[in-house]
Amino acid sequence: MSSLAVREAAVAGTFYPGDPVVLRDTVDRLLADAPRPPAGAPVPRAVIVPHAGYVYSGPTAAVAYARIAAGRNIITRVVLVGPTHRVPVLGVALPGVDAFRTPLGTLPVAEAWAEDRLAKVPAACVFAETHRWEHSVEVQIPFLQRALGDVEIVPMLAGDASGEEVADVLDALWGGPETLIVISSDLSHYLGYDEAAGVDAATIAQISALDGPLNHSQACGATPINGLLILARRRGLVPTLLDARNSGDTSGDRDRVVGYCAFAFDEAPTPERAAAPTRSARRTDAALVDSALVDALPEDAGALLLPTARAAIARELGLSAGPPSERPAWALAPGASFVTLTERGELRGCIGSLEATRPLLDDVTDNAVSAATRDSRFPPLTQRELDRVLIEVSVLSAPVPLPASGLDDAYAALRPGVDGVIAQLGPWNRATFLPQVWEQLPEPEEFLSHLWRKAGVLPGEWPEGTALQTYTVRAWHEGR
Repeated sequence: MSSLAVREAAVAGTFYPGDPVVLRDTVDRLLADAPRPPAGAPVPRAVIVPHAGYVYSGPTAAVAYARIAAGRNIITRVVLVGPTHRVPVLGVALPGVDAFRTPLGTLPVAEAWAEDRLAKVPAACVFAETHRWEHSVEVQIPFLQRALGDVEIVPMLAGDASGEEVADVLDALWGGPETLIVISSDLSHYLGYDEAAGVDAATIAQISALDGPLNHSQACGATPINGLLILARRRGLVPTLLDARNSGDTSGDRDRVVGYCAFAFDEAPTPERAAAPTRSARRTDAALVDSALVDALPEDAGALLLPTARAAIARELGLSAGPPSERPAWALAPGASFVTLTERGELRGCIGSLEATRPLLDDVTDNAVSAATRDSRFPPLTQRELDRVLIEVSVLSAPVPLPASGLDDAYAALRPGVDGVIAQLGPWNRATFLPQVWEQLPEPEEFLSHLWRKAGVLPGEWPEGTALQTYTVRAWHEGR
């Protein structure tokens, strides 16, 4: 009986601990420290994770693997695609081995299965040498061993290949819920902290919108990422940003940093409006991308956005409060927000932006100050009131047109509890309601009547040139 061909660990002891006990404890600790996935979060069909040393990018990778771990009894095969850093290759290469070894043991390679699936894919090849010393795939395996256990893997390295070619490889290996795709990539390299945060924010915005291609100054794994973005458009996958930071956040050195992000890609849920023809007719593809832009924020974004809003108001009122010390990449991406203030359950101010024209963190800062001091419906907030006020920050998706030629069309197309609405009623009258307003006005007729009044137009009218747009929001609240 012939012995198995095993690809031995190349970077154990450098990128991650070489001692099996230390490695196990390190990975387990990273997974335990990662934010717990929200209730009902699906098991991802694909993820993007970084591949630096665990001391630098381990916390970011762990956020994705913590979500993957929910699929421990579902996922049996993992397709891993990383970039080549050492030995170039033309196309996308399998390793030509039976197993990969780490200090935690071996995982079998589904080489024969993959070669059969890829037989008619021109870009696929077998080239062991490009895998021999490459770290981009290897560093993912200990996380898989602890999060999923004994799964089969299909490790591949993308060299000189187009995004379409990588997407064809991924498409050929696509399966059901038993198959997970892991794309390995860091973001920008060796920029100063603030410059890197800005560059990475733009890259994250592109990924969130499935807007490739990326270039290799944005991400060393641009080639596999570009393939995933194309696959996501083909397969209707929706990206969610799970974490973003850089090595300056983990190592403390902010002069020359490397950026990291973690994304989950989930299958788009069946739209609630699918059974209603009047609703399903509108902007299906745009709605998926639109939703992805909102979902790209991390689950704990409020831990930064809410204190930022409160500190901005405090400074405006002459109280001592510094700006946020943390400015992660996602917060520097363009974003549109509304800041709502309530006092004892009553509205105390609400100001926002409908279009993303500046970094989200700046938008929240300015809108918080405006809600506190420039909402014409209320007197400016005082220092004494600040402690009694609760803050809500809503981040808006890009508005999309709502096809409607009259009120009956609009009533049928709106999604109560989901859609925020912008009403342009003739050349001069414009108003918006956030989705939260549905809580007080749950019927479309009532909702639009009050929106019309807010815009200064009599309910029931449809002025010439009327145009409606909708958007969705992610909202974070103090005291809830």
